[in-house]
Amino acid sequence: MRRLLQILALELAGALAWPVAAWGGDSPPTGRTLGDAQRGALLIAQYQCGACHAIPGIASARGTEGPALAAYGLRSYIAGRVPNRPDLLARWIAQPSALVPLTTMPDMGVPEQDARDMAAWLSEQR
Repeated sequence: MRRLLQILALELAGALAWPVAAWGGDSPPTGRTLGDAQRGALLIAQYQCGACHAIPGIASARGTEGPALAAYGLRSYIAGRVPNRPDLLARWIAQPSALVPLTTMPDMGVPEQDARDMAAWLSEQR
């Protein structure tokens, strides 16, 4: 039983560290806003996030397939599982299935900087 608990503790530690380490970069993310929020709003429209999500402040973003993104910056979790920090939100936008393998959110091929800018805008929504 003790060995099983040790294995579970190691797996949990690895699972919690992986999203940060997998993002890349030389230094660990700090949770601060990492992008240009104004550009992020334009990119959210460009990538047509509103096809699936209702997003106040984004013209024609009236989707109903995904959750509404109103006041997103006040949320505690991304997809109910990942802490809602701008760095992890950017990772989620770029590669959602890397953080939550069975998610229905598609990988849209969003480049890292675009994802950071989109995360910056979403994080500011209160």
